[in-house]
Amino acid sequence: MAKLIFKIDNCKGCGLCIDACPKNLLRLSPDKINKKGHHPAELTDEAACIGCASCAIMCPDCIIKVER
Repeated sequence: MAKLIFKIDNCKGCGLCIDACPKNLLRLSPDKINKKGHHPAELTDEAACIGCASCAIMCPDCIIKVER
């Protein structure tokens, strides 16, 4: 099982990681707003994450770290 770590305050909510996830496990948080005023990305089901790192590779701001 992989663990995703997000630098929430650096996320600009572009959604590129959401589109890159083959399991559709990412979303923009509906109830959180970061310091920049954006809804940051979050993982919806940690147990289902396969750790492929597609989200981290796609992120233009490198806010996602994948720990295996």
